[in-house]
Amino acid sequence: MSSDTSDPLRKTLLKYQHVFVLLAPVVFVTILLIAAPTQGSVGTDYWLEFWWLFPAFLLGATIVNTVGISGSALFVPFLIFIFPLFAAPLEPETIVKVGLISEAFGLSSSSIAFIQYGLVDRRLALTLVGGAVPFVVAGALLSFVIPEVVFHSLLGLALLAASYLLFRADLGHDESGSSDEAVADGGPVDPDLPNDDGKLGPAGVDTDTDGNVTRVDRDGDDYSYTRGGYTRRFANYSIGGLFQGLAGFGVGELGIISMLGTKVPVRVAIGTNHIVVALTAILASLVHVFGGGLVGGHSLSLATTPWNMVVFTVPAATLGGQIAPYVSNALETDTIKNFVGVLFAIISVALFVMAAGNVI
Repeated sequence: MSSDTSDPLRKTLLKYQHVFVLLAPVVFVTILLIAAPTQGSVGTDYWLEFWWLFPAFLLGATIVNTVGISGSALFVPFLIFIFPLFAAPLEPETIVKVGLISEAFGLSSSSIAFIQYGLVDRRLALTLVGGAVPFVVAGALLSFVIPEVVFHSLLGLALLAASYLLFRADLGHDESGSSDEAVADGGPVDPDLPNDDGKLGPAGVDTDTDGNVTRVDRDGDDYSYTRGGYTRRFANYSIGGLFQGLAGFGVGELGIISMLGTKVPVRVAIGTNHIVVALTAILASLVHVFGGGLVGGHSLSLATTPWNMVVFTVPAATLGGQIAPYVSNALETDTIKNFVGVLFAIISVALFVMAAGNVI
């Protein structure tokens, strides 16, 4: 496809991304209702059994996408502690699978929204994904063979570390400048700010010969940073990738901290992190569904997936992903960050207690 043809197509997709993104769960749910591989025949009662998961996952997806962390960081504890109060407890592998599938849709939705805002560094994102992939696969395969008590202990450790790192992170929005004129396509352009037509989005980005990046988002706010610090980010994303495959979260929490530590502006870090977490969540989901036989662990067939849960969690996570950029732009992210940090600490203690009870 020629550049003349692809550029208008990309701009059209981004302009109407809300329509395309929100159609995805509609198509997904329709396919499930028509041809889901369930165990035996099912009726309306089966599909409506877990309707109450929609508001819970909508709230969770909005919160985690606003902060830029993995959806399963809230989804998995919710399914461990809250879900059994209203239904039968789930196996750890089923919990992770539902969390990852929902997270993959929610973060993909939010990623497109952040791209449209001009807050995603594609070069940085692709480098981070490439480094995290082998660790995500290893973690997902490991999940098939570890005991449940170890699973809960590792979850608690990951959440405790995420809580500590979130409290240390400065997620304020005051690092960006602001131009008087927007640089959206078709609008006036400040000659001192970039308006790169080759960029996926309506704003602009420019990188000089020394690797210094100047980025302008859709609202005309500008950000300056460098892509240096790859070694530090690789260390964080490798450890996070292992937990991402194992428990469904980790790469987002450690990733956002590493980017902030290497001076990437917070809103660019959050937007870029969405791409990394979304792609690793999709990869981990595929390994969790099809990879059990590779390590001699349990094998999860498509028919064992609780589709009557996913039919509500996927639309909720997708909608939450679309809402998140507006919440991020309108609210103080530090308020949400501190709330999530406290919640992580409480959940981690509960997980350690649960693990100790299983040992005893």
